[in-house]
Amino acid sequence: MSYQNILVPVDGSETAYAAVAKAAEFAKAFGSKITVVQVLALDPYIAAEYISANQTNDLIERARNAVVESLAATKAKFNEQGLEVETKLLEGQVIHREIVRAAEDSHADLIIIGSHGRTGLKKLFLGSVAQSVLGESHIPVLIVRE
Repeated sequence: MSYQNILVPVDGSETAYAAVAKAAEFAKAFGSKITVVQVLALDPYIAAEYISANQTNDLIERARNAVVESLAATKAKFNEQGLEVETKLLEGQVIHREIVRAAEDSHADLIIIGSHGRTGLKKLFLGSVAQSVLGESHIPVLIVRE
């Protein structure tokens, strides 16, 4: 099977960079287009005025700037491999749903995502974005561990 359009969600972690390395391998092997996304998780209580009244919020703007820097760093990692990628900053309250929606919107045929490999109580309380993407996506998902 050939993967023409790969979505790579990142969060600035080393685990995400492991997924970036795997996505670069796939892109080189299949000549795939890569779209890198990162979700700015908006807390509904903090962001209510920001969302509804289009007002500024220093906390959200600082977070947005951090995401933009993270996306730029990820793009640079792909560029080092000789690959051009598209980056997208996503906003939403539920990270995995925004990732699945982005994959559908970009017509991705593969999602490559890093997983921290949490188990036990950490997984129960912190959850797993990768696991949630896997559970909700109709698009194949490759989960990469560090």
